[in-house]
Amino acid sequence: MPEPGPSPLQSSLPSAAAHFGAHVLARAAAPAGAPAPAPTDAAPTARAVPAAPSGPVVPAALAVPSAPAAPFAPSAPVVPVAPVGPLVRVAASAPAVPATPAAPAASAAPAAVDGGPDRPDLGLVLRGPTGLGTAGLSLARREAVPELPEPPAPEAPPAGRPIPGLYFHPIAEPDPVRVDEVSRRIKAWALDEIQLYPEDWEGEFDGFSVGRYMVACHPDAPTVEHLMLATRLMVAENAVDDCYCEDHGGSPVGLGGRLLLAHTALDPVHTTKEYQPLWAESLYADAPRRAYRSAMEYFVNQTTASQADRFRHDMARLHLGYLAEAAWAETNHVPEVWEYLSMRQFNNFRPCPTITDSVGGYELPADLHAQPAMQRVLALAGNATTIVNDLYSYTKELASPGKHLNLPVVIAEREGLSERDAYLKAVEVHNDLMREFEAEAAALAAACPVPTVLRFLRGVAVWVDGNHYWHQTNTYRYSLPDFW
Repeated sequence: MPEPGPSPLQSSLPSAAAHFGAHVLARAAAPAGAPAPAPTDAAPTARAVPAAPSGPVVPAALAVPSAPAAPFAPSAPVVPVAPVGPLVRVAASAPAVPATPAAPAASAAPAAVDGGPDRPDLGLVLRGPTGLGTAGLSLARREAVPELPEPPAPEAPPAGRPIPGLYFHPIAEPDPVRVDEVSRRIKAWALDEIQLYPEDWEGEFDGFSVGRYMVACHPDAPTVEHLMLATRLMVAENAVDDCYCEDHGGSPVGLGGRLLLAHTALDPVHTTKEYQPLWAESLYADAPRRAYRSAMEYFVNQTTASQADRFRHDMARLHLGYLAEAAWAETNHVPEVWEYLSMRQFNNFRPCPTITDSVGGYELPADLHAQPAMQRVLALAGNATTIVNDLYSYTKELASPGKHLNLPVVIAEREGLSERDAYLKAVEVHNDLMREFEAEAAALAAACPVPTVLRFLRGVAVWVDGNHYWHQTNTYRYSLPDFW
């Protein structure tokens, strides 16, 4: 596997902080009603990958200056990143979300509109009063920043019924042209490049709808090639989960050894000349390792060294969570609810939103990504999105052989609740995690309004919304229990 060269990027934190302090002082000294003074210097930012000529419409305050271009070639028109509508919490009796995501609150009869975290001091940082949708982490409106156009109303409501009472943000339908192209490319990669699955698995692969998933989660990707970075990794991670842990021959017995060898496809082994070829040959030994090796090679070749190492770290977290769940399965142990939630902080979607900058064609510098506040935001985003998976996959898991741990099952057993009451309590756990994620992201945006931080936080929030959209609309995989 080729190793990337050293990252050419330097941290933007010291200069950005100084720059922001000077900017705030200048604003305070300006006469009342005068426009905000223009910044005198821009914080250093990551290498920006050029978008297609019809690139996304980004407010000037969020624009990231470009450094030398990376070798991506635009391969599809870029869809403007438009703001999504108000935060929506569907009432328990609501049959579906409103058909038009951006509709005013007065027209959303079944839904309650929530303005997000109650933080009046965020007016200088967050754009708009309605929280953290795809536009919720934009900078404050200034006279020099053009308004984004209102998104067009969807032709029809998305497929699938959202979970009643679940707190989420509806999104516009993902660009069908991009969905088709990503779906075509990922299937060619899986079938022809790495021979990931036999022919009789094709229906399941198609039903996974990974192209629609990734386009919904990364609407700001400059090109289809950027989207493919996330799509290959998503398919590879799913292959490891299915083949090593669950549906297609997975078992907790011996899982640690299999995961360790698979992880070396992400984090290369450095050994002696005698044994190096044997390890390299092992990367082709089974479908999951072939998928990891190939997806990571594409990723390493198009990202910086710090972005690649960040992803390896989060994948190690994921594999640790797999091992904890497997250990409980081997001993028939049902964890306490807090223990289960601890496991789910590791066995969760975190590796996906953590690469939102790589897919967006820029880099959040390593020291900014490593800040405890940013790590808390990412952990909460991963936790909330993973409980979404627990809730939507509940009936699917109960119908499969063996005992599957998910949050409603653990709550029912450990707290003595009925299946229905345990499920509804799990919905509230998700809602609490979502609100905490939004509050922490808003606080971080206010405390550190560096352009790359704001763009990254916005990307993570969009990923959270896209993840819910995919679970809600993937009726091939998921159906809701009859609890309402």
